[in-house]
Amino acid sequence: MTEAAGQFITPVTMQALSQRPVYGSQWDARADNNMLHINLSREADACLIAPASADFMAKLAQGRADDLLSLLCLARPRQTVPLLLAPAMNREMWSHPATQRNMAQLRADGATVLGVGQGDQACGETGDGRMLEPQELLDDLVAFFQPKSLMGQQVLITAGPTYEAIDPVRGITNLSSGKMGFAIARAAREAGAEVTLVAGPVSLATPRGVRRVDVRSARDMQAAVAQQVDAATVFIACAAVADWRPAVAADQKIKKDGSGQAPELDFVENPDILAAVAQSARALSRALYCVGFAAESQDLLANAQAKRTRKGVPLLVGNIGPATFGQDDNALLLVDEAGALELPHNSKLALARQLIANIARRIRAGGQNDGH
Repeated sequence: MTEAAGQFITPVTMQALSQRPVYGSQWDARADNNMLHINLSREADACLIAPASADFMAKLAQGRADDLLSLLCLARPRQTVPLLLAPAMNREMWSHPATQRNMAQLRADGATVLGVGQGDQACGETGDGRMLEPQELLDDLVAFFQPKSLMGQQVLITAGPTYEAIDPVRGITNLSSGKMGFAIARAAREAGAEVTLVAGPVSLATPRGVRRVDVRSARDMQAAVAQQVDAATVFIACAAVADWRPAVAADQKIKKDGSGQAPELDFVENPDILAAVAQSARALSRALYCVGFAAESQDLLANAQAKRTRKGVPLLVGNIGPATFGQDDNALLLVDEAGALELPHNSKLALARQLIANIARRIRAGGQNDGH
């Protein structure tokens, strides 16, 4: 902790909350060799300064080392201990040319400057400059250490269910929670890709750094994908899109009439988003790697193989829908023309990272969107 940090929360409080020793002085006698700035930096996997004040970033940009924290940052082995900064300051301080100049210098020196939040500030003003929330910092730190296997790729992902209206208060949907697709979006972003997520009606939080487009029906999803797909190099169709929709949605709520007879509903088939995207990419000879999903209730391998051929995509990911909808874990079956690879039961995020790594290897190997 810096001296300024000790004005906001005492070292005793920080130590009690963290159950970790707290250091604040380069003259701390607990170090046998009196070289805390060396010892602490050699033990670290990374240095994350949170919050990083305007003053402390200026100090780092100038190479000053007049307290333990700045000493530690300057003395750390730069090739093995990365420096990450989470700025926090008043909006005017954040936008000041000196602060922006210091940030540019820090980046040039190899530091990673994370973003800032926007909103109410301690001074009573509102704007950019808030420190990111702790969970956001943790997500960014975890993402920092993930292999950047999709760097330079533009990934478009669909996730969640669709909702097909019967009348203004009723509709047809399914049990998909969207968790697998959201996990894939996070994993793709961690792998360095620019990610756009087209999400059906779910209440999940948007993964850090992911651009989100909310939709409702299958036709809404089709339109959103059509708007985004031209910029994509990878398309992952994870959404559980309804196969059918009512031919006509009633303008008003359909009420019981006391006859005991249910109303007759005519259905029409929804568009096949994945097949259409894959077919268009082949026709235009576009370098778009397409991945489909199959949520089955039985005969997973056979159904997934048939669906992969029918959709005309190089990779089809299968799972047993009733066993995973709404859950935080899953098991996946990756099916291509050569056979199948099972990804055993694990958390959806762990599986998403495995899937993204697998897709990245296929892209590097020159996989095309022709089923081969």
